[in-house]
Amino acid sequence: MTAVTAGASARRSTATDLLADDAAAAPDVEPTNTVAREPAGAPPRGAEPPSARVVPLPSRPPVPAAVLPTPVTAPSSPVAPNTTERLPAEPAADVQAGRDAQAADPQAADPADASGPGRRARRRERRGPDLREQRRLRTREAIIDAAAELFAARGFDHVSVLEIAQRAGVVEKTVFNHFPVKEGLVFEADPPMRAALLDAVRRRPAGESAAAAAGSFVVAAVSQLGSPAAAEGVAEMARIIRASRTLQAREREILGALTDTLAEQITLETRASAGELEPWLAANAVMGLYSALLELARDRVLAGASGPELVADLRARGRRGLALLQFGLAGYAKRP
Repeated sequence: MTAVTAGASARRSTATDLLADDAAAAPDVEPTNTVAREPAGAPPRGAEPPSARVVPLPSRPPVPAAVLPTPVTAPSSPVAPNTTERLPAEPAADVQAGRDAQAADPQAADPADASGPGRRARRRERRGPDLREQRRLRTREAIIDAAAELFAARGFDHVSVLEIAQRAGVVEKTVFNHFPVKEGLVFEADPPMRAALLDAVRRRPAGESAAAAAGSFVVAAVSQLGSPAAAEGVAEMARIIRASRTLQAREREILGALTDTLAEQITLETRASAGELEPWLAANAVMGLYSALLELARDRVLAGASGPELVADLRARGRRGLALLQFGLAGYAKRP
């Protein structure tokens, strides 16, 4: 749900970061209150929309320097360096002919060589990201690496920003330029799950409630936290978060913000008036299911469990929780 750093490699774990991906590893969770059939030609029911195919990856690897785009260098000039020799001037007749041709057919001119703001923009596109952006990305990843190593070794509360800066080889101000608050080294300010969760609710089929769509999404996502690829990052970040009251409080704040966002979406769809409790209750029920599954996944992984059996167990428990949740909300916010 929220991105967190993970491991000595200091990569962002997905103990709470659910990243939308095109992989199909996330299991389908069939809502229990879908009553309408999809129209002919619609995609099969088992296929989730792209935003709901969520795979909690174990970590986000740093950006290697080798894969960063390299700016295209300008071709070498035929003029020898350290000389005053000049290129031969174009004949005046050829220059005038070129101008006449451009005036007759403006589209014939090379856009990259045309005058005006477009010329600079197109040249920049051909060069790719500039060197400053490459350095910024490398610095950011170095800071994340250093923070994760220190957090894993000594805990979040016992590591200072100055120590992180020294380990990363930068000054303290640079760390704050990338991460205004220390908690930002663990949790993303805007969790990737937020947009994907809302998209799953917006794209639900006719006959499915908002609670069913959101609940199915979180069950499919959290069940993947038991996979071998994710388990190591989940376990390490569970230890870091549970050892820090500061991080626990920040995680609760993020969960609360996600709950409010989901409630606002349901309010918008149902046109609920101010003071109506149903949107807020539905959103809290879904996020309560998410929190319970997340803590269960952390407990099981910390106990050494992982693999297909754990994934299946999390999915089954999530489905039972979703069915219980929908018993009282099955008819609420159902798409006509």
